[in-house]
Amino acid sequence: MMIHRLLLSLLLTLPLMSTAAPPPEDWAQLGRYREANVALGAPRAGEARVVVLGDSITEHWSHDAPDPFAPGGWINRGISGQTTPQMLLRLRQDVIALAPRVLVIIAGTNDIAGNTGPATVEAIAGNIASMAELARAHGIRVVIGTVPPASRYWWAPAIDPRAPIIELNHLLRRYAQQQGLVLLELHTPLADADGGIAQALAEDGVHPTAAGYRVMSAAARDAVQRALAR
Repeated sequence: MMIHRLLLSLLLTLPLMSTAAPPPEDWAQLGRYREANVALGAPRAGEARVVVLGDSITEHWSHDAPDPFAPGGWINRGISGQTTPQMLLRLRQDVIALAPRVLVIIAGTNDIAGNTGPATVEAIAGNIASMAELARAHGIRVVIGTVPPASRYWWAPAIDPRAPIIELNHLLRRYAQQQGLVLLELHTPLADADGGIAQALAEDGVHPTAAGYRVMSAAARDAVQRALAR
């Protein structure tokens, strides 16, 4: 009788356990822009659609300096905290399916910060190269952005990102040159004498202010125009 009661209690508990189970983790955050992508639809006739893929630096851009992303303008597909392997997983849904004329990639700083675990600069550059290759295979022109400067990560204070950022940018510049891609130079115009980002351009040492985004916008517009002209 005791065993029967225990089994009955267990059977009654199982549905509650399954109901309370947490949803599976969306590691790449594929759900973030899913509805927005559907609502966006295909490009209009003659539209030179531009998608910018990145992390929080990209995500905040359309809020703090919205001009390039005004209605009918560029499409922001940045997600705060993301690393290049996460963006690579998002590429088909958040870029290729949108059929842009140009893809701008600005990525890598969160990899250096270790947001999803340790990563070498070679691995980071390889992920960015994979994104570029997949996009180009679908007829999308690619602009490679260098990683903006940073002297510290407030969420990862043990890491000095200056040297890895410089090394990664060297690999990105070389890759863009070898592949004939347009380079969006963001490190040089934003850097201070110590290799970080100028205080007036990023108060927290990483994320640009409105003034910093204006610098980025001017450089990005030029890079996109060069890509469209090819």
